[in-house]
Amino acid sequence: MIISSLLDTDLYKFSMMQVVLHHYPAAQVEYRFNCRTPGVDLRPYLDEIRAEVEALCSLRFAEDELDYLRSWRYIKSDFVDFLGLFQLNSKYVHIGLAEPGGGALDDSGIEIRIAGPWLHTILFEVPLLAIINEVYFRRTQADLDLGEGRRRLHEKIALLRGTPGYEGCRIADYGTRRRFSRDWHEEVTTTLRDELGTQLAGTSNVRLAHRLGLVPLGTLAHEYLQAHQALGPRLRDSQTAALETWAREYRGDLGIALSDVYGMNAFLRDFDMYFCKLFDGTRHDSGDPFVWGEKMLAHYQANRVDPRSKVMVFSDGLDIPKVMRLYEHFRGRSQLAFGVGTNLTNDLGPTPLQIVIKMVRCNGQPVAKISDSPGKNMGGDEAYLAYLRKVFDLPPAP
Repeated sequence: MIISSLLDTDLYKFSMMQVVLHHYPAAQVEYRFNCRTPGVDLRPYLDEIRAEVEALCSLRFAEDELDYLRSWRYIKSDFVDFLGLFQLNSKYVHIGLAEPGGGALDDSGIEIRIAGPWLHTILFEVPLLAIINEVYFRRTQADLDLGEGRRRLHEKIALLRGTPGYEGCRIADYGTRRRFSRDWHEEVTTTLRDELGTQLAGTSNVRLAHRLGLVPLGTLAHEYLQAHQALGPRLRDSQTAALETWAREYRGDLGIALSDVYGMNAFLRDFDMYFCKLFDGTRHDSGDPFVWGEKMLAHYQANRVDPRSKVMVFSDGLDIPKVMRLYEHFRGRSQLAFGVGTNLTNDLGPTPLQIVIKMVRCNGQPVAKISDSPGKNMGGDEAYLAYLRKVFDLPPAP
């Protein structure tokens, strides 16, 4: 059983799920799977993936897990009570062979669709991606020597820990969804904790935070802002409505805003002085991080906010050398945080899978993301994407 605990997911799934319970309990959504890695055939592994999903749907939260969640100041008691009754249901997940013209988003040969109440489907994404990864790699790399992965990991630790002037450079594990395996993920995170000390800020994985005594990290994801395209008062105001609702729910906690659902320029138009002062910082997840950071710093200054009082979180395709370049460029100008994912948890030699599960509909309406990195756009309705670009004053698709 690949997933043995419902805590084996990223923190922002729980923080978003609490907002859904309190504000949008009746929302209906649809997610779709996409494999961005060309030449990957996932058809031979369908039965194993289905079996693992059925096992996932047998899990319930244990009492010690609920007590752990209850200990966080921003988690409400009624939400933990709800989780005490919660169980994933496989009836909301369709996993099958892709049919020609059937709407598959890639060439992997399979089609995965999650559809149902947002409150009851939000926890599928991260464990399902972890399942697909682990099934694929244990079938294709059964005899892989983990020694190469350990060597690479120790090189990264030595580089970060041993380079003078980078003692204040801290990283976090963000690698759950594309990890090589659950056991390797735990070994990597344990090694980082033991060897990096305070240079490891924490982990996005709630199970590992609980087991290893680390700080759980995360706030919100793209799906939260996408859903507001259907939940907000009008489309043009959907981004501000999402941020307002988040602030009402958490009252100053979990104050990192995600900037790339409509691209950085559209984000900055909405992220006015009120939000600059209200939120602790912002997260980068697409486009050139140096350009993004300079725009963010200039925006704070233009809105009479000291950038040194705010956090810039970088989380897009990072490795340790890139982390160090960003730290060198921006240190002293803002508080910095770095979430490193696949390069930590799936760097053992074989090419990692670039797989995602993204929301594509909410309450029967299409929703989409228009990223600063075109390859990360998500949304299958071309007419809606064109409309979204027009509403947010974005250039036409190339």
